[in-house]
Amino acid sequence: MIQLTRLNGDRFSLNAIFIEQVQSFPDTTITLYTGKKLVVRETENQVNMLIFKFYQSIGMQGCVKETGDLNEQ
Repeated sequence: MIQLTRLNGDRFSLNAIFIEQVQSFPDTTITLYTGKKLVVRETENQVNMLIFKFYQSIGMQGCVKETGDLNEQ
């Protein structure tokens, strides 16, 4: 689980496995695989780092790849 902050200041925990996409619109918007969208105070980079640390903590850091890695040499 990662700890995030809604725009109104409320803190909540999110299971990072359910995250499909993180974007800045300029507010950071997280799209879950269900299609639900969450807007948070943290920056896109902060959210990505929290996700990476979560995957490290459960031993899955090798499962996360950047888009385009398969085509790069």
